[in-house]
Amino acid sequence: MNYLFTSESVSEGHPDKVADQISDAVLDEFLARDPQSKVACETLVTTGQVVLAGEIKSDAYVDLHEVVRRVISEIGYNDSRIGFDAQSCGILSAIHEQSGDINRGVEREHPEEQGAGDQGMMFGYATNETPLYIPVTIALAHAILKELSAIRREGREMTYLRPDSKSQVTVEYDEQHRPVGVHTVVVSTQHDEFILPDADTTQAEADEAMRSRIENDVRTILLPRVRKVLPEGMKYLLDTNFRLLVNPTGKFVVGGPHGDTGLTGRKIIVDTYGGRGAHGGGAFSGKDPSKVDRSAAYAARHIAKNLVAAGVADRALVQVAYAIGKAEPVSLLVDTQGTARVAATDAEISAKVAELFDMRPHAIEQRFGLRKPIYRATATWGHVGRTPRHVQLQFSSRYDAEPITVDAELFAWEKLDRADDIRAAFGLA
Repeated sequence: MNYLFTSESVSEGHPDKVADQISDAVLDEFLARDPQSKVACETLVTTGQVVLAGEIKSDAYVDLHEVVRRVISEIGYNDSRIGFDAQSCGILSAIHEQSGDINRGVEREHPEEQGAGDQGMMFGYATNETPLYIPVTIALAHAILKELSAIRREGREMTYLRPDSKSQVTVEYDEQHRPVGVHTVVVSTQHDEFILPDADTTQAEADEAMRSRIENDVRTILLPRVRKVLPEGMKYLLDTNFRLLVNPTGKFVVGGPHGDTGLTGRKIIVDTYGGRGAHGGGAFSGKDPSKVDRSAAYAARHIAKNLVAAGVADRALVQVAYAIGKAEPVSLLVDTQGTARVAATDAEISAKVAELFDMRPHAIEQRFGLRKPIYRATATWGHVGRTPRHVQLQFSSRYDAEPITVDAELFAWEKLDRADDIRAAFGLA
């Protein structure tokens, strides 16, 4: 019997994502100036207010207020009339030095002996149901909001759009867990109050007129653009006769941090696999790579993606766990969820993976270039299912003698650079 599965995504203007972007921007600013910075930055955003808290150990100086205002402005909150404005919001910083008790477990005389910044378990997941090796539900949810953001920034169509929005996609799967088609799409987007009541129109009628206009624009402008940019192996999913729900409450004028308080790390399922696979519970944003919540989750995703790309399994869930201060993980497991295509048990697959991949924190940092300021880019549209690319990043402030330029690779954990090694290890052609 077929079944339904649903994932959601949120835009860069969603209050929790505003917080994530601020935290990761702060992290990048410190790493750009001192790659050995230890950063754990949490952000809270609400009506007219931003609160920074956390622990930082660094030789760099960063103008935190300038960073916060720049990020908020780039997102699009630059009008006090919508309750949150980059130039007028208050900023409170409660950041202090990293605990020496934590730092002693991380820093070592020999870098390769660097210990994990905390205990915990991390997961990586991959599936061959999309060319992105992520579930189709989260891939579509991200694609819808990424294109909606592009439309807003272009300013030519749907000119009423504001930064806060959410999407949700339900997909029908067959008994072999293959996607059949989209069942339901939900789009909720913040908007200007572009139709007002008058002598002949009630408030309820004006609200419904706005909602109806937005629904028509989603159907005729947004979704055709989404289909156009999807990978070829996914376009057919939007050809089905699915149900479309747009702004189901009827109105979404009050939004962003004015409508709902935002916190760093409150969208961990949006950041990863949309509810498929598993999640260890640790958030990513605002954490330097000594925090294995982040770096080991990236490494586990890299393993899972390369295993599936190599043909070892149709799906792979990789778990790794650490003890604080210890370099070697305490466990590593590969769960193929009954989809293995090699003559090996999951335990045997796990043992080979442990031989192929060095999962010590320092090795992970080196493998993916995680000591570079690459993290702001991860804070929207997911940390996985992305395209690796080399970029030149620039950082500057009034306190720098000259601009800082960093050559870096974004989303290096998404590379399929170990698939051949895996094929050789498992005797695959």
